[in-house]
Amino acid sequence: MAVESSTRRPLFGGAISSSFPFRFQDVSNIREVPDHQEVFVDPARDESLIFELLDLKGEVEDGGSALWFLRDVANEQDAGDDMVIEHSGTVQLAGLRDGEASAVAGTAIGKLAVSKGRQGREAQNIVRVYLANLRLKNAATDVVITAYEPLLINSTGSAPRVIYSFVIFIPAP
Repeated sequence: MAVESSTRRPLFGGAISSSFPFRFQDVSNIREVPDHQEVFVDPARDESLIFELLDLKGEVEDGGSALWFLRDVANEQDAGDDMVIEHSGTVQLAGLRDGEASAVAGTAIGKLAVSKGRQGREAQNIVRVYLANLRLKNAATDVVITAYEPLLINSTGSAPRVIYSFVIFIPAP
C-alpha cells in the first residue's frame, strides 16, 4: 500500500499540531466549528477526522476512557445498539509528561451503523470509528481524536474504502 503525503497542521491556534494527509480539508473554511473542536473532511472519500478538547471525565477510569468516549460517539449517532467493538487498549506515553507522571492514552476501534444528517435507518452506512483519548489530568483535559472510515455505503450514498494514519504533536511545556 502506498504511503500518502501528509502535512503537519497547527490545531487550536497552534497549541498542538498533527500530521495527516493533505486530502483532508478544514471544515472551518466551510462552516462554523465549535472552539473546542478541529474538524477535517475528505469529501471524495466521505472520511472525517475530529480533534476535541474536552473537560476531563474524572469519573471515567483511564483503562476504559477511549471505550467510554467511543460509546458516547455511538450514542450521539443513535448507533449505540449497533456498535461492534473491535479493539480497546491503554498505553503509558513515557515521552509525554503530564506533570510528574507519563500521560495516558487510550484507543478504541468500533464499527457503527450510522445515517448522515436527518436520513433514517434505511439509509444507514457502516463506518469504522478509530478513537484515541489522551488524558491530561494536570490540565483537566481529555483530548479526543476520532476518525471515521466508511466500510459499507448505503445505495443512497457512495464512498470508497481507504486506510489512513495521523500523528499528533504536543509541544513540551
